[in-house]
Amino acid sequence: MRIWSDSFEHRGPIPAEFAAGGPEGFAGNRNPHLAWEAVPEGTRSFALVCIDPDAPTVPETVGRDDLQIPVEQPRGDFVHWAVVDLPADLRVIAAGSCSEGVTAHGKQAPAGPTGARQGLNDYTGWFAGNADMQGDYLGYDGPYPPFNDLRVHRYFFRLFALDTDRLEVPERFTAADVFAALHGHVLAEATVHGTYTLNPALAG
Repeated sequence: MRIWSDSFEHRGPIPAEFAAGGPEGFAGNRNPHLAWEAVPEGTRSFALVCIDPDAPTVPETVGRDDLQIPVEQPRGDFVHWAVVDLPADLRVIAAGSCSEGVTAHGKQAPAGPTGARQGLNDYTGWFAGNADMQGDYLGYDGPYPPFNDLRVHRYFFRLFALDTDRLEVPERFTAADVFAALHGHVLAEATVHGTYTLNPALAG
């Protein structure tokens, strides 16, 4: 199975229109185009996740003008998208078809392929306690790495072909729920990733 995007080159930079944040604040936040082929026989649905494995783990270093987050700071995962029950005959997700612009308090009924269910992304936790933004962030919300991070962030779009029509996840599910439910159902996996940074020293 192979997955690709017409919105960015594999391992290349993701354009700002597909990011939640840009140099001047919120950006286009459109989901990128994704397409796939060579699907294994017996596929009954797909699951899709987008994860940034380069998120800083020391919150007090984020967004500060007086320091740069060092490359060697330990990193964690930040989930940008989790989708299950994508139809077995689906081969393309069009750019902007699932997300267009940043929605304060999160998208409550995100657009997407018919029959698919979209889970919570990690902006749910990031904006918790922020009266202007807090809420359940469902569906796709794109890159917004700290401007003072010396590491270029990577965004992995991982597609799983499954032998089941419906993945057993809670109604209010996360990527962790998806990974737990995948066990024993994966026929194939394909991955494409792009990069993004808001650090002026790296973006040039």
